[in-house]
Amino acid sequence: MKRSVYLGGVAVLLATTAAAQVPAADLAKPPATATHFVIESTGGKHGDSYVWTTADGTRMGRESMNLRGQVWETDMSGKPGADGFPATMTIRGVAPTGDVAETFAVADGTATWTSPIDKGQAPFSGHAFYASQGGPAATNLWLLEQLLASPDKSLDLLPGGKAHAAKLTSVEVGEGKAKQTVTLWAVSGLSTSPFPFWADAKDHVFATTFGIGWLPEAYAGEQAKLEKAQAAALAEQAPALAKSLVTIPPAPVAFVNVKMFDADKVRFLANQTVVVDKGLIVAVGPAASVKVPSGAQVIEGHGLTLVPGLWDCHMHVGDDYTGPQELSLGVTSVRDPGNDDLKTIDRRERAAKGVLLFPHVYPSSLIDGKGPYTAQVANVATSEAEAIKLVDRAHDNAFTGVKFYGTFDPAWLPATIAEAHKLGLHVHGHIPHGIRTSVAIADGYDEVTHINWIVMEGVPESALATDNGIGRFEAPGRYAKDMNLDSPAMTGLIATMAAKHIYSDPTMVTFEALYVPDNGDLSPAYAPFAGTLPPTTERGFRSGGFAVPKDLTRGDYRASWAKMVTLLGKMHKAGVPIVAGTDGSGIEIIRELEIYQQAGFTPAEALAAATIVPARLVGQDKHTGSIKVGKTADLALVEGDPSVRIGDLRQTRLVMLDGKLLNADALRTAAGYSGRPK
Repeated sequence: MKRSVYLGGVAVLLATTAAAQVPAADLAKPPATATHFVIESTGGKHGDSYVWTTADGTRMGRESMNLRGQVWETDMSGKPGADGFPATMTIRGVAPTGDVAETFAVADGTATWTSPIDKGQAPFSGHAFYASQGGPAATNLWLLEQLLASPDKSLDLLPGGKAHAAKLTSVEVGEGKAKQTVTLWAVSGLSTSPFPFWADAKDHVFATTFGIGWLPEAYAGEQAKLEKAQAAALAEQAPALAKSLVTIPPAPVAFVNVKMFDADKVRFLANQTVVVDKGLIVAVGPAASVKVPSGAQVIEGHGLTLVPGLWDCHMHVGDDYTGPQELSLGVTSVRDPGNDDLKTIDRRERAAKGVLLFPHVYPSSLIDGKGPYTAQVANVATSEAEAIKLVDRAHDNAFTGVKFYGTFDPAWLPATIAEAHKLGLHVHGHIPHGIRTSVAIADGYDEVTHINWIVMEGVPESALATDNGIGRFEAPGRYAKDMNLDSPAMTGLIATMAAKHIYSDPTMVTFEALYVPDNGDLSPAYAPFAGTLPPTTERGFRSGGFAVPKDLTRGDYRASWAKMVTLLGKMHKAGVPIVAGTDGSGIEIIRELEIYQQAGFTPAEALAAATIVPARLVGQDKHTGSIKVGKTADLALVEGDPSVRIGDLRQTRLVMLDGKLLNADALRTAAGYSGRPK
């Protein structure tokens, strides 16, 4: 669902172009001598990637990948110059969003490139590497190996930016004659988080793995070992970061004369004072009547708004750097709806010890069935009994919920959900293949994840045949524009959700990115961050939406998107509880709230969906989610007035996490951003 970042390109969801697309059958055929990488996760195998060099020195790559119906079929060919940098590069094939055609060439001291999202040229000194917009693993293997070959482990990049590699650790892999030592490197400059990869003794890329792994065929069983060593090495960076960013106030802190969001009563109040002491809120009220304790640190609030710490109710945590990034936006609580359970537990333990700076995380364990569309990083059940055991394990691991996916056998839902409810676990997820959303709710779902699964209640029966693959995106894009939202199917579903208090986690911002932008467009979720991101990351955010079927237009998809916004408004008006989540990179949460306002929410109602409503969902509303005496001091101080312009919530200046003070600008710098969002 979310925008992917993987070895074959910094951001790999590419947009359609007008050029003739090269069919998979005509892409390069790897020879028997090619290096074969298996693309895999805990959910199983997702594809194959091959890398080889021809007799004339041309570097080649070929990749096939399928992530729950999203298909990549790509190849790459490139000729290095005398110094090893690309003199030419050609990428062909298809990605979920269409043709990936991309070229790069150097002539007469000028580098020229054309990709699905841009074209340009720049002077070329011979020592800059073209970071492709997409392509197979071979593109990044070339870049990373050239990076290791440079004396200072740094590379200038085209179209912009600079990459630097730092050595972290080494580990032995393989058995017998296959045993070898591989070294972990972390690359800064490609994205806001370090990009990890493993290299062999000859500084050739051995593997990458971060949930989804690219491993040599002979070492495909080593993913868990590499992930464990990698997580431990990256974790060593976290304590110093946490120490440098956290200030523990020695005395009470008083926010005086602020506008304050009262989440409990869903309203904004002017001229308020809020006092925090020892991690708790100890006083709240009009500035004229609340006494500021002697010796307190006073923060003047004129022109500022104090809000409860925000929630992102759909954030698949990426790495340790997700913490400072989320906190920089005032997000002090995250609901992680499916991840590597071991990493989730490890982060929780390190945060509790104070060596990892992170929002509060309320995780669900992701459970799926076994098949070609099994979700990556899923816990896989092959029987009802196994599914129930996975639910028990989620409870034993102190998770707050379980999340089911499309390959999960719907016949197992009643018994598995009954077990979850018996243990006090929240139940949510995608809708298992072949059934309607209303069936999952009748079986016991407490929440429906993503707006597309609400739309799927009203699509033709024939669309259910592909609802565990690309059809879960294509059917809503095709049918929503003409859907009668007042039909019995849709009104019945909405009424049932409202009556049973079934939550919706619509992740509207994800579907806006899939249906609305053309290639080259910077989605509204990312436009405020333009100029603050690494160039390769920002370029990736211009990928555009999913490719439109040949019998539809981008206008059709945009019309369907508009109908989804209308649907959200109807759900809200009917009383369906909405929680704000992104399913994105982590910086989209304020855009999610802007879409809620477009759907008819007031700014206060939209902000409630990112504060008190999620706290109620996970049963933490007595402790957090609003500014109230006795609650934990999870707060964000923003410049501006979100009661008038909800986008002002991006302008965080100070953040409180459990009463600890954090400077938002310092958090942004630590998370890889060069400045404040616009």
